[in-house]
Amino acid sequence: MSGPPLHPVRDTTALREVFGTVPAGVLAVCGLDGEPVGMAASSFTSVSLDPPLVSVCVQRTSTTWPRLAGLPGLGLSVLGARQGELSRRLAARVADRFAGVRWSTTDRGAVLVEDAAAWFECTPHDELPAGDHRIVLLRVLATGIAADAEPLVFHGGTYRSLLPG
Repeated sequence: MSGPPLHPVRDTTALREVFGTVPAGVLAVCGLDGEPVGMAASSFTSVSLDPPLVSVCVQRTSTTWPRLAGLPGLGLSVLGARQGELSRRLAARVADRFAGVRWSTTDRGAVLVEDAAAWFECTPHDELPAGDHRIVLLRVLATGIAADAEPLVFHGGTYRSLLPG
């Protein structure tokens, strides 16, 4: 029986390239710790409707996640098609990731980025070790959607839009 050509996994560069063929939404995971704290995540998925759970994967070496993990409220903002620069800033090691960013907070301290395509207010639920990452489960408390906004998509190592043309 023949099929597509498969190659043994030998290095992370080739594996990253194959992972990159799967389009992913880009989220800002943010909370208030005296000031807004946030990071970008593209490994997001719905997990359960009852109870309402979502997951994000976080690098074990992240210095931002430990600040977010203990907060009572976390905002997940599904970044919009025109927010690629914000995603790059949230993924970089820069002093003020929120310079020039419009945001708001919920009563629990979840930070929500304006002009996003959708929002989730969450609270940390559980963490599972997963190789060089952690799978973080978050309980969804409230949601919102911007009906006219298109999401930012990460595919093939670059940001893309679902907008036509």
